[in-house]
Amino acid sequence: MSEMITADLVDLDLSADTKEAAARALAERMVTLGRVTDLDGFLADVAAREAQMPTGLDGGIGIPHCRSAHVTEPTLAFGRSAAGIDFGAPDGPADLIFLIAAPAGADDAHLTILSSLARQLMNAEFTSALRSVDDAGAAAALIRGDSSPAAAAASDGTQEATDSAAAPAGTASSDAAAGSTAPVPGATVEDGPAPAPGATGGEDARPFRIVAVTSCPTGIAHTYMAAESLENAGRDAADVEIVVETQGSAGFARLDPAVIAAADGVIFAHDVPVREKDRFAGKPTVDVGVKAGINRPAELISEVRGKAERGEVTAGAASPGSPVERVGDSGEGYGTKLRKWLMSGVSYMVPFVAAGGLLIALGFALGGDNGYLVAKMPSVTQHFDWGQIDSWGALSFQIGVAAFGFLVPVLAGYIAYGMADRPGLVPGFVGGAISLTINAGFLGGLAAGLIAGATVLAIQKIDIPPVMRGIMPVVVIPLISSIVVGFLMFVVIGKPIASAQKGMTDWLNGLSGANAIGLGVILGLMMCFDLGGPVNKVAYTFATAGIAVASPSDSAMKIMAAVMAAGMVPPLAMALATTVRGKLFTETERENGKAAWVLGASFISEGAIPFAAADPLRVIPASMAGGAVTGALSMAFGASQRVPHGGVFVVPLMGNPFLYLVAIAAGVCVSTALVVVLKGMRKQAPGGAAEPAGAPISAKADSKEPVAA
Repeated sequence: MSEMITADLVDLDLSADTKEAAARALAERMVTLGRVTDLDGFLADVAAREAQMPTGLDGGIGIPHCRSAHVTEPTLAFGRSAAGIDFGAPDGPADLIFLIAAPAGADDAHLTILSSLARQLMNAEFTSALRSVDDAGAAAALIRGDSSPAAAAASDGTQEATDSAAAPAGTASSDAAAGSTAPVPGATVEDGPAPAPGATGGEDARPFRIVAVTSCPTGIAHTYMAAESLENAGRDAADVEIVVETQGSAGFARLDPAVIAAADGVIFAHDVPVREKDRFAGKPTVDVGVKAGINRPAELISEVRGKAERGEVTAGAASPGSPVERVGDSGEGYGTKLRKWLMSGVSYMVPFVAAGGLLIALGFALGGDNGYLVAKMPSVTQHFDWGQIDSWGALSFQIGVAAFGFLVPVLAGYIAYGMADRPGLVPGFVGGAISLTINAGFLGGLAAGLIAGATVLAIQKIDIPPVMRGIMPVVVIPLISSIVVGFLMFVVIGKPIASAQKGMTDWLNGLSGANAIGLGVILGLMMCFDLGGPVNKVAYTFATAGIAVASPSDSAMKIMAAVMAAGMVPPLAMALATTVRGKLFTETERENGKAAWVLGASFISEGAIPFAAADPLRVIPASMAGGAVTGALSMAFGASQRVPHGGVFVVPLMGNPFLYLVAIAAGVCVSTALVVVLKGMRKQAPGGAAEPAGAPISAKADSKEPVAA
C-alpha cells in the first residue's frame, strides 16, 4: 500500500461525531489530493455500501469503503476519534476509522486494500501503535508497512525511534502476513515450514495439523481477520500447524489436496456456505460462525484437537455439509434458519415457474382466438402440424406443463438440500413427487422438504462404524430417508395437508370485491417495504405458489399480477422523480434514475435500493403508498398473470393488459408525487437551516441545490 496513504490522508484528531461526518472529513482529504473527483457522488456511494451492512468491527474499528466512479486511484484515509463514532459494531463506537476508496471496477485493488488492512488489524501492537502515535507521517508509514509498530509508537525523534524504524516491518505490514510460520496455501506438508518448537521431526512428534476455511457475507474484512486470528493462534501453540483458505469476494485459492489429506482436523469459520466442502470429508470438524474464528481461535483449536483424540468423525461431520444450516452466527435462532431453508427451495423453484409460466402463456397466445383449446389438444407426439400455429401453441403449452411438473419436487428437494446438502436431495425429490401424487401440492412440498432434511440430519448424527461410512451417502442415507419420508407423506400427514391445500385454493377462488382489493393493498405494501428483502420475498413466494400448477385459478393469477405490478412501482417512481424534479437528487442518483427505468419495467424492485439507502424515511413510505394503490387497482380491475416475472415485457400475455398498465401508472404517479413533496418540504425549510442531524452523507452541506438526505 505504498502509494495508497500519505500523511495528508491522516487525521489524528478527527472531530466528527457521526459516521457520515467522519466519512465526509476523510473524503475531503482525498478530494484535495485529486484522488476523488466528486465529493458528494463518492459519499453517496459510501452511504449505499454502508446501508447494505454496517462496516464497524469489534475492537473499536470502522472501515467504511466502496467502489466508485468518482475515484481516480485506490486510496486509504485514516482518522482517529477521541470520543468514538458509531459504525454499527456490536461492542460499541470506533476510534480508528479507515475510509477506503477504489475506482469503479477495480475489484482487485479494492479487495487487496481491505484484506491487507483486515489482517493488520488482528495485530494488537499495530492497533495500539495507531492509538498512541502522534505524527501523521508515522501513522501513514505504519499503515503502509514502511515501519514497525514499535517505531511508530516511538516516533518522537529519539534514537530509539530511529533504531526501531530500521527494523523490518512486522506481520501487520503484509496481506500475506509476512514472516508467518504457517504453511501457505498450495504447499505440501513436506514443503511446509519447520515443525513447531518442541517437535523432533519424527512421525510420533509431528505437530497437530489443521486446515481451516474462513468466509463472511462480503468476503472481505471478517474473512481475513478470522484467518489472521487462527494463524496467530496456531503460531502461539507449541505443536500446531494451521493452514487457512480464505474464501473471499474475489474467489479463493484452493488448498493443496496433500495438505488437506495430511490434516488431523478441520475448522470452518464462516457466515456463508463453504465452497467445495466435500474436500474436507472424513476429518474431525469444528463448524462455527466467522466471528468465533476472530474472537476465540485458541478454543477452536482445542476443540478440534479434542474431537480428533476422541475419534469424533460422524457422518454429518464427514459429509459435504449443509450450505444453509450453519450460515450465520452460532446463536442464530431456529426461525431464521427455517426461513433460509424455505427460501433455498423457493430460489431453485422460481426458474421453473418462470420458464413453465412463460411457455404456457406463449402457448395460449399462439392459439389466438382458440387459445383456450390449446390445453385440450392431444400430445404433440401424436399430432403435430408444422404449418399450423395451433400446433406450435400446443407444443409450447405442453413443454410448459412439463416444466411445471418439476415445481413441487424441486421445492421439496432443495429445501432438504438447504438443510442437509446433497444427501437431502433424494428424499426431498421423492417427497415432492408424492405430494403431487396425493394432491398435497405446494404445502405438501414444503412439508416433504423439511421432513426429508430433518431425517437426513438425524441419520447423520448416528455414530457409524468406519467400514460403513463409504456407502452412507450413496446407499444408506437415500434408502432410509426415502422410506421415512414416503411413509409419512403417504400414510400420516399427506391427506391432512391435501385438505389444507384444497381449502386454501377454495378461499382464493372465493375472493371478490373488498376482500380482493384489501389483499391487493397488503401485497402492495409488502412488495415495496424492503425492495427485494425478506418481506418482499414472502409476498412474491405467496404469489408464485398460487400459479405453480398447470391450471392455476383466476384468483391466483390476479394475485400474481398485483404482486408484479406493485414490485415495479418503486424503481419506476424514482426514475420519474429524478426526471421531473432532478434538482432534488444528487448527480449520482440522477444517473441511477436512468437505469431505474429499465429495472422497474423489468420487475426488478432492487432498482430503487440506492434511493432508499440514501433517504429511507422519504423513499420507502412513498414507495409503499404507490405499491398499495397499484395492488388494489390491479385486483379491482381483475388483471391476471400466470407468468411470475418479466414486467411490462409480458403484459401482452396477461388478462386486462390496458387496465393493468393503468394500475401501474397510478401507483407510480402516487409514489413520485409523495417523494417529490417530501423532499421539497426539506428544501423549503425556513431560514436555510442546515440538514437535520443524522442526515446521510450524500447531502450537500454547503450547496444551494438540495439533494437526497
